[in-house]
Amino acid sequence: MFSAARRAVARPATAAFGRVSLNGLPENYAPLLVENIKKGGYTHVIAANSAFAKGVLPRVSALLDSQQISDVTSIQDEKTFVRPIYAGNAIATVESSDAIKVLTVRGTSFAAATPGSGSAAIEEGVDPKAEATSEWVSEDLAKSDRPDLSTAGKVVSGGRGLKSKEEFDKIMLPLADALGAAVGASRAAVDSGYADNSLQVGQTGKVVAPEMYLAVGISGAIQHLAGMKDSKVIAAINKDADAPIFQVADVGLVGDLFEKVPELTEKVKSL
Repeated sequence: MFSAARRAVARPATAAFGRVSLNGLPENYAPLLVENIKKGGYTHVIAANSAFAKGVLPRVSALLDSQQISDVTSIQDEKTFVRPIYAGNAIATVESSDAIKVLTVRGTSFAAATPGSGSAAIEEGVDPKAEATSEWVSEDLAKSDRPDLSTAGKVVSGGRGLKSKEEFDKIMLPLADALGAAVGASRAAVDSGYADNSLQVGQTGKVVAPEMYLAVGISGAIQHLAGMKDSKVIAAINKDADAPIFQVADVGLVGDLFEKVPELTEKVKSL
């Protein structure tokens, strides 16, 4: 794709940064990446538009004095990129003149690569052993046996219409299990404490594009639509017939979710 660019995958020679384990801390990773980017003479630095990349790449860009281009959905050539702006309401075509281009890409906009099909070389990196500014203490991860939200083929998301965490779990989890789907949530539901932050779908959460996306009790604010409008089939259940979600839904059901969703769950189980 980048005929004039140097393509390689740099692998650090050590998993530690000086004496402190990296553990995904962007403050500590950035100097390590910058040192290897400069040493390798790389022209393009690309990462998925993930929470980790959102933390580390802006720091890398600043250290390289390069302007980052975020959430790229299409690559036209080695210096021209397409990305959504204003929560997806407009599409910008950006041409970068920086010597080193730093990009994050929206994974759902690109076809999955075939394992083993890459031609880039893997080169050993270097550890600058710079002083670490942050130290890893601990982590508390939400665990689930359900499909991963970012890659699931089916997603059922709940919104503020579920009214409480107890109702969210009671209504949404059985439906997800019956469909074999991942569970998502709107920002309103997350902010209200109904669901974990890791389940948030939207402009400030995860961007998903499953084969089927079912929105339950979600009005359809533009920030939420930015995270799921590329789904192949969108279904919605909401008691408000004028809810914006119905404007993008392929299938809509107007009704009380506390009645309709359990009924749908039972019908799916009986198939």
